[in-house]
Amino acid sequence: MSEQKLIQSQEEEKVLESISTSKVVVPVLLGIGVILLLVWQQFDLEEFMKIEWGDRVLLYTLLAILVYIIRHVILSLRLMVLSDNFFSFSKSFELIIIWEFASAVSPTSIGGSAVSLFLLAQEKLSGAKTVTLVIYSVIADTIFFLISLPIIYFVLGPIAVRPEARTAYDLSGYGWTLLLIYLFFVIYSVVFTFGIFHPRMIKRIILFFGKLPIINRFQASIEKTADDVIITSAELRHQPIMYHVQVFLWTFLAWILRFFAITLIIMALVNTIDFSWNQQAILFSRSEIMHSITQFSPTPGGSGITELLFGGFYSDFINKGISSIVALLWRLVTYYPYLIAGAIIIPNWIRKIIKRRNEERELSSSL
Repeated sequence: MSEQKLIQSQEEEKVLESISTSKVVVPVLLGIGVILLLVWQQFDLEEFMKIEWGDRVLLYTLLAILVYIIRHVILSLRLMVLSDNFFSFSKSFELIIIWEFASAVSPTSIGGSAVSLFLLAQEKLSGAKTVTLVIYSVIADTIFFLISLPIIYFVLGPIAVRPEARTAYDLSGYGWTLLLIYLFFVIYSVVFTFGIFHPRMIKRIILFFGKLPIINRFQASIEKTADDVIITSAELRHQPIMYHVQVFLWTFLAWILRFFAITLIIMALVNTIDFSWNQQAILFSRSEIMHSITQFSPTPGGSGITELLFGGFYSDFINKGISSIVALLWRLVTYYPYLIAGAIIIPNWIRKIIKRRNEERELSSSL
């Protein structure tokens, strides 16, 4: 094995080892810490006693869990489609857990996509297919927000963004933040969509960044990735229409289910909410906008910041005295399970990858 390949292999092993399950501690402490602070500052025992801890709480909580399981299945199906069935359903199911874990322990401003490029490559998916899979999934996610956010705003008006907002002027900082994020989504999707269908531009960008001092040690790998983008772009352009239809169908359904799960959790503890179109539409819109605004959180998975903002987004539905309790139940159903599942699955997955790499290195050195 050449010195360059040896260095590259060692660096990749460091990345594998850096995906430590000990990172679970940070988001858990941040999230629970903020919730405990909010409970101390806002908890209202009288409002808490009004919660009917019975069939309604159990039913809607179980429904929220079921919705999130279905969402995971849909994301697994999307991964199968994106990989042209290179991954089986069971492998896709496992990889989505790892992907979600990476997102949960990474700052939301970084997300799991950067890590996913590396993770998927360990499964012997070609570099070209890996790049295309991750980029195209991010493009599909972004397009969901590009389409749905304007629809939400024009149908519901400013109240879709924050409680008691009646005009655009009432949105204040929320409105400006959402506008800036939306503009970022537009630029991001235009650049990458253009790049997928005009790959030589993307190749020049990749090669340019490959010259930076921090990452130029991976020059050979970067050049190969740039070439892979050219090859895969041609493949993507020639995919049948049903390939793209399935990718966007699964993407839109996954996001809709994610936000609907929040509604079910709120309904579990707030018995004044029903399935009327107006209430459901507003709850859905607040969930989507809250997610959009916390996309650039510097904390792992948005922990702490998301819990802090939660009560404010739903203050016209949830009494301030119990908003922290609702936020805790929401995170217990939709966030912490991925931390737990990842902590169980990832150590064994990493051991298998490192073992395979060692075997490949030994075989290569013996030749």
